[in-house]
Amino acid sequence: MPEAVLTISSKNYSSWSLRGWLLCRMAGLEFVEDVVPVDDPAGRAELLLLSPSILVPCLTHNGVRIWDTLAIAEYLNEVKPRAGLLPKDRATRARCRSICGEMHSGFSNLRSALPMNLKARRVGFKVWSGAQADIDRITTIWRESFATYRGPYLFGPLSIADAMYAPVVTRFVTYDVRLDDVCSQYCDRIMALPEMIEWCDAAMREPDELEELEMEF
Repeated sequence: MPEAVLTISSKNYSSWSLRGWLLCRMAGLEFVEDVVPVDDPAGRAELLLLSPSILVPCLTHNGVRIWDTLAIAEYLNEVKPRAGLLPKDRATRARCRSICGEMHSGFSNLRSALPMNLKARRVGFKVWSGAQADIDRITTIWRESFATYRGPYLFGPLSIADAMYAPVVTRFVTYDVRLDDVCSQYCDRIMALPEMIEWCDAAMREPDELEELEMEF
């Protein structure tokens, strides 16, 4: 019987749902999905970046309810320590937490200009300067991580950081963002993860759409 319930929203549009789901899968936690319909007002507000919804993702495990993504990550690291969601070395853990925190609270220009939409492909998309600054910062983080920890993921093995940045990878694919070889190859590795393939396949089967997120920017 599943250990937990993970409440999520649209697999096509919800970047935070993807993060929480990936974290649970990476931890090896057995869970069932509770999907908030796209037409739910709170869920819709979350997808349109109009509300910091606490509905998704939300993990319920052994009577404990955790709804912040970083809190979910830390909780999973405690209950599933063998999964290695955080690096073993203290200094490396600190850096991992730092770049995860930056993703959690920053890059608002990227979020608004390049919303997650797995079904879409915007070839030749023109990125405005505010969003480009966010892209430049993210790719700098990635290159520094690979130079220090040698890959194949941001801290060597898969970690919390890769789950936090996975939705960014999907945005780069959707909006045809030009990347150097190091960052492009990282995106390819993330998109080739079995968990990402499973998530994307499910997203493609979603019947619901949000017209507000289908507009040309």
